[in-house]
Amino acid sequence: MTMSIFPFMNLIGSFKFSSLANRKGIKMRANKIICSAVGAMLVATAARADEITIASNLLGPEGPLYVDGNLYYVGWVSNTLSKWDGKTATVLNHTPGCGHNGLALTKRKTFLLACTEEHGAILELDLTGKQLRRWDADKNGKPFDGGINDIVVTANGGAYATVFGPYKDLPTSVAGKILYLAPGSEKWVEVADDLNYANGIGVSPDQKTLYVSETVGNCMLKFKINDDGSLSDRSNFALLNLLVKDKNKSWWLGPDSMKIDSKGNIYVAQWFGGKVLKISPDGKLLHVFEITAGDGTTNVAFGEGEKELYMTVVKDPKDPQAKGSIVKIANVK
Repeated sequence: MTMSIFPFMNLIGSFKFSSLANRKGIKMRANKIICSAVGAMLVATAARADEITIASNLLGPEGPLYVDGNLYYVGWVSNTLSKWDGKTATVLNHTPGCGHNGLALTKRKTFLLACTEEHGAILELDLTGKQLRRWDADKNGKPFDGGINDIVVTANGGAYATVFGPYKDLPTSVAGKILYLAPGSEKWVEVADDLNYANGIGVSPDQKTLYVSETVGNCMLKFKINDDGSLSDRSNFALLNLLVKDKNKSWWLGPDSMKIDSKGNIYVAQWFGGKVLKISPDGKLLHVFEITAGDGTTNVAFGEGEKELYMTVVKDPKDPQAKGSIVKIANVK
């Protein structure tokens, strides 16, 4: 195992996150519905028989995407977007104060990047990390206060993003939202509100259903996607504590980011839970990926043919620097 040092990552880790309340501004709701380059240690090392660590010494790892043989990932503490080509990690973008989080690939082969800092933003970057555009407010000029958490792109070129709420040491109000960018539009519009710290977001392969994580409440919701991109028929999809035993009783033991495979199965990371759950479209638990690299599992990406999974994980969710890694494991059918 060899290590290459990324000297400025520790210098720019200015966010002081002692819990998910500080990391992603999670909040409590009155449950109106039931739950209402170079950086890193870069070499394949076995954490256990089926878990391979491919990158470590990361600060706030999130947003993995596997594109054309390269793995892209972000660090919300280091404010960076990086690319790993199988041998070397290269920092492509460093935007201080962004708090890089969710990452989505557009049909134009650009990235939409979620800035999770309290006064949030959405950036569009090319594949080299160059900023092409920045949004700081919606169509009505309303700032993205509370931060943008995650983004997903639809088959027709539209996109949805989550706003999760105010930064507090403990969950407070219910102010999470879902934003929508219609194909060809230049303005984001609000299509859902009153979410209990909206987090990960995903779209079913048939483009008819939107899934979103509510981290406080340990709940996942689903919406019907209408022809115009608006949302309706909000309902509970899954209560994670009914699918797996709670690892602890933290407010922040809830679903984090997610990805959806070609069969419509949802892979959702459980922050503070140290696991990724594979859930069928009808809400049945198919598999639990227990991760030994840490308790702060944040996101997942599919490798070639969905045969392998790349998972971003923070070793200790209470660590202010959110030191973590990316591990690779085999998927299960």
